[in-house]
Amino acid sequence: MTVKTDEEFIAEIARLRAERGAVILAHNYQRPEIQDIADFTGDSLGLSRQAAATEADVIIFCGVHFMAETAYILSPDKVVVLPEIEAGCMMADMITVDGLLELKAAHPGVPVVCYVNSSAAVKAESDICCTSANAVAVANAIDADEIIMIPDRNLGYWVAQQTGKKVIPWDGFCPTHEYITVEQVEAARKRFPDAVVMVHPECRPEVTAIADAVLSTSQMFGLAATSDATDFIVGTELGIGHGLAKANPAKCFHFPTDETICPNMKVITLAKVAESLATLQPRVTVDEETRLRALAAVQRMVELG
Repeated sequence: MTVKTDEEFIAEIARLRAERGAVILAHNYQRPEIQDIADFTGDSLGLSRQAAATEADVIIFCGVHFMAETAYILSPDKVVVLPEIEAGCMMADMITVDGLLELKAAHPGVPVVCYVNSSAAVKAESDICCTSANAVAVANAIDADEIIMIPDRNLGYWVAQQTGKKVIPWDGFCPTHEYITVEQVEAARKRFPDAVVMVHPECRPEVTAIADAVLSTSQMFGLAATSDATDFIVGTELGIGHGLAKANPAKCFHFPTDETICPNMKVITLAKVAESLATLQPRVTVDEETRLRALAAVQRMVELG
C-alpha cells in the first residue's frame, strides 16, 4: 500500500476544506504540521469563540475532547469534528459529576468556579467557568470570600494567592505541567541568565513562585511579542514553542525540560485531519439539557468581560 507524503495530505486537506466549507482550529500544543495547516491557532476557549464567530458550517477541532465539546456548546448549529475521538485530557478526567456533587454537598452554598479544561457535564454542575487567563478576575468578581475551584489544584492555589479568597480545590492536576520543577527552572536560568521566565498557572506552586510571569498560553504570546527580552524560558507544553518561534523569529524560547509533552495533544495527524474532512467523523455533540446548563456557566464568565 502506498503511503502518502505530508505534502500529499496537505494538498488533500486544502481540497477537502474548500469542498466542505470547513475551518480548521488547532491548539497551541498541537504538532507543528497541524498548527501550520490550521486556519486559526490559539488556546481552547479562544478557538471555541473563533468557531462561534466563523461562518463555516464545519469545524475541525485539532485539540482534545473537552475543547471540541466547548465549541459545540457555543455553536450547536455547526458540525464539530475531533479528528481523534480518543484525544482526552487527563486533568479533565480526574473529576466526575458525582465527585463534584459530593464536594458541593460538603460545602453548601459555596460558588463553583470551573476551569474550562473540564467536561460539559462538569461545567453544567458549576456556577461559572474560567480560563487560565481570567481565573483571578473571575474569582475576584464573585461576591463570596470562599469558592470551590475545579479541577486543577494548582490553578486554585494560584487564584487563592492572588485574590486572598479561601479556595476549596479539587485535587486534580495536569501531569504535563507537573513535570516542571524548581530545579529545572533554576538550571535553565543559569544557562540563560537574561531570559524571562514565563510559566503556566497549571505548574506547581513552587514553580509559579519563582517565575517572572505566570501566564496562559495566549498571554505568553503577548509577552513574547511586546517584551524587549530576546530569550524566554517557557514553562508549559513543548508544542507552544513552534508558534512562539514563528511569531517571534528574532527571539529564542527555551524549555526547562523536554518531558513536557502532552500525549493526547500529539495524537492528531495530517492523515486523521484529512480523514475527518472526508467523512465528517468523529463528531462531538452534547445533549441539549447539558449544553444549555454548561452554556450558562460559560456565559456568566463571558459577561464579566
